[in-house]
Amino acid sequence: MNRPATILLTALAPVSWGTTYAVTTQFLPPDRPLFTGLMRALPAGLVLLALTRVLPRGVWWAKAFALGALNIGAFFPLLFVSAYRLPGGMAAVVGSVGPLFVVGLSALLLGQRPGGRTLVAGVVAAFGVSLVVLKGAGALDVIGVLAAVASTASMAAGTVLTKRWGRPDGVGPLTLTGWQLTAGGLLIAPVAFLAEGAPPALDGRAAGGYLYLALANTALAYWLWFRGIGRLSATQVGFLGPLSPLTAAVVGWAALGQALTPLQVAGMALAFGATLAGQLGAGRRPSFSSTEETARKDSMDLTGRAPRR
Repeated sequence: MNRPATILLTALAPVSWGTTYAVTTQFLPPDRPLFTGLMRALPAGLVLLALTRVLPRGVWWAKAFALGALNIGAFFPLLFVSAYRLPGGMAAVVGSVGPLFVVGLSALLLGQRPGGRTLVAGVVAAFGVSLVVLKGAGALDVIGVLAAVASTASMAAGTVLTKRWGRPDGVGPLTLTGWQLTAGGLLIAPVAFLAEGAPPALDGRAAGGYLYLALANTALAYWLWFRGIGRLSATQVGFLGPLSPLTAAVVGWAALGQALTPLQVAGMALAFGATLAGQLGAGRRPSFSSTEETARKDSMDLTGRAPRR
């Protein structure tokens, strides 16, 4: 599959994540963010494990739990804490700097030095998202800000490490997705039950909402995301992240009757243009460095064979 098609398919992941707010507010029980994170991750992971019937081996038990913690187990709770404690769209604004985190970690762990256009595109994307979602002033909660920064850094680190470690020989992105979702869900479960107590009673609307989040919003979306990480540079994938808050704004306008001001529309155009520029700026393959050689060795399975590409 050519690169533009891969980018478009990978972009469906953050687009899907952008519907999470509307589904949560319209269909799910209120004030249960950790339980919602658990219901997104663990059922989806178990379904994928049942479909693939492949478990990690050797060092990949530790790697699967590390990636599951970064991409799911830590990311979900931190994201919800920031969303509940910060005013307006501040959490989304902090999250929109994710491409810059990915750029920095890619330089450190993958030996991919960013160009000036890539850095400018990351700043412009964050600025555009801020115009879309940042609506009001208000005192900033320190814990909320720290949680937002930590959630963004966690997802960025998970994206870069997923690229660095690759996959074991014969293991596809669907299997890797199942490992991470299951590991992340198992890490969230005790925190959710300790902090929120027993699960709430669910009606048909809530059950349907959780089913959508688990299957389309999580299992399918994360499979596309990790598939994209395997075929694109980490920076290219990271630059797709701002599509999530932009989609949330569009869904709010189209489905929830939330008005969009001309300034917000301009911000959407800026962020979307910066996302496209980020794809072009990160599209060139870097030279094969010693860091990437280490990454290649790290992704080998116990037999010493390199993973299939």
